[in-house]
Amino acid sequence: MLGLTACDAFLEGSGPQSPFAGLTAPEVTDKAIAATRAATSVRLAVTTESADGSVQVFVAAGARGACTGTFSMGSAGTMEPIRADGAVYTKSDEAMLRAASADSPGDAADDAEVKKLTGRWVKARPDDRRTAESLRYCDPQRLLDRLAATSGSAHMGARVSAGGRPTLTLTGTPAGGSWTASVAAEGTPYVLKMRVTDRGRPPLTVEFSAFGEPVPAKRPAAL
Repeated sequence: MLGLTACDAFLEGSGPQSPFAGLTAPEVTDKAIAATRAATSVRLAVTTESADGSVQVFVAAGARGACTGTFSMGSAGTMEPIRADGAVYTKSDEAMLRAASADSPGDAADDAEVKKLTGRWVKARPDDRRTAESLRYCDPQRLLDRLAATSGSAHMGARVSAGGRPTLTLTGTPAGGSWTASVAAEGTPYVLKMRVTDRGRPPLTVEFSAFGEPVPAKRPAAL
């Protein structure tokens, strides 16, 4: 009852213009996830971990799979993927090229080939594991699935201002994990940031921005 009372008190103070008036914490979470899923495009800043170290991803994802950005994977290096009109292009640093070569010892690139391809745009091979890993982060739906799976555990948190924008904090403590989300408390109730920790999986932090803005994904001119 205490949690319900706190929730009701927050909602009464939100005013009739609040996108969350009259909703419980799980309903607020589901509404924010639905609004974010419906965005025609979004920019994502993702931080997580892998066997190669810290993973940092900055991408813009749009309609029909359009995507462009930067994918850094610890000691495995950095790649810039572009997906446009159904084709995928990549530009990699030396470390990423060597890591990709090590993934396929029977097709290892020599030093001359690595140096030739470093910093150059190429059309990606369909079987390249590093490219496939980078493109996973071009799918905001998949990232939101980790939050949606446990939205029923949501609890209402504080209403704060982030960058001058009113936001509402939500938290969840499902079995074997925890999550925190910040959602827009005025206007379209997008998820602005989420951090999810699951048992047996590395923590995932995602920041969402630039909803509905154009995604500059097109075939590189220098191919």
